[in-house]
Amino acid sequence: MNASVEVARAARPRVPVAAFAVLLGGVSGALHLGKLPPAVPALQASLGIGLVEAGFLLSLVQVASMTLGLVAGLAADSIGLRRSMLTGLGVLTVASLLGGLVGAGVLGQAHAVQWLLALRAVEGIGFLLAVMPGPGLIRALTPPGADKAALGLWGAYMPLGVALALLLGPALIAWGGWADWWWALSLVSALAALWVWLVVPGDGSRAAAASGQGTAGWSSRLRATVGARAPWLVGLTFAVYSAQWMAVIGFLPAIYAGAGVPPGWNAVLTALAAAMNIVGNIAGGRWLQRGVAPQRLLQLGFLTMALGGVAAFAQLGQGSDALSLPPALRYIAVCAFSLGGGMVPATLFLLGVRLAPGPSTVSTTIGLMQQASSLGQFLAPPAVAWVAHRVGGWHWTWTATLACSLIGMAIARRLGRIRPAAEMA
Repeated sequence: MNASVEVARAARPRVPVAAFAVLLGGVSGALHLGKLPPAVPALQASLGIGLVEAGFLLSLVQVASMTLGLVAGLAADSIGLRRSMLTGLGVLTVASLLGGLVGAGVLGQAHAVQWLLALRAVEGIGFLLAVMPGPGLIRALTPPGADKAALGLWGAYMPLGVALALLLGPALIAWGGWADWWWALSLVSALAALWVWLVVPGDGSRAAAASGQGTAGWSSRLRATVGARAPWLVGLTFAVYSAQWMAVIGFLPAIYAGAGVPPGWNAVLTALAAAMNIVGNIAGGRWLQRGVAPQRLLQLGFLTMALGGVAAFAQLGQGSDALSLPPALRYIAVCAFSLGGGMVPATLFLLGVRLAPGPSTVSTTIGLMQQASSLGQFLAPPAVAWVAHRVGGWHWTWTATLACSLIGMAIARRLGRIRPAAEMA
């Protein structure tokens, strides 16, 4: 009995080392996405930036994904998946290195904010090039039978990277300043690129074959994707999810710092709230495997985000007489908000593959989803920061999260009525 179990375990396909290198590349990109929130108080102190400027620094990294996601989905094969990830990690390395020089005063303090804004936009390009090839690379590197496990790990790269940034960033910033934090992540990207270069096989003939598909193939895939209803609905759902999650988690360090939470606790509490998204992602994947309908899982996720957002931020009255939940319960509500949200992307990636117009448009559909998600992440933080600045606090943030959640629930119902292209054929 024991011998047969050992044989079965030995025969079970395993996730190769190269797939973990790709995962580290994705986590490295997410670290750069999440490196700014813990640095917002330090940037406000050293450069005198306001909340709205901080909101744009949070969201500018999404400019490339917001404008080029669909193009990247179309062109990933012709660029070469490995080459695209290496280029993206290289861009992140250089941009973060230059950002550290800004913080150290090497590039001058007069235009420091403008430098940081420009470099965040460049980091957005690097992020896009680094993470867009991830699923395709993992699918190509992983043997059948282990691909679902590997892609499940990839699905957690974003909350994992953001949680690590929120946990480690404050300690390093307190120790050496935010410039050292930028330099540390530059080193992480360089090491991730080195590992990918060493263990991931070259693109070889795959890129050459893809580049020979011709302009007609590109245009037909583009027309099929943008002309179908399902990719747009999936993309809009991704946008209203990512907008509210980034707005809440991205400003948590500033919210807790303003409330007088010690820096150490601030880091732990924020990182734990972000990490709850990973739990929701894994739980969503398990429920999908057990046959839960995707639209039901989406509605459950958005309902949890709606209730969590209201409980965390809503208050009755103004000033010292305002009534709200105790701090401990409000933090639990933030964690529930993040956990429920984790079920949404796990479901949307499944729907993106299932509801794509055809097998040849899956990557293009995922690119459109990425573009819509980045648009939401670009617009939401400045908008929420502007409202907080106007009303003198964060107590109206729940209106934004509730509106996004209601839109998501409505779209989920419509997605449940769309039949996959394979079934229609």
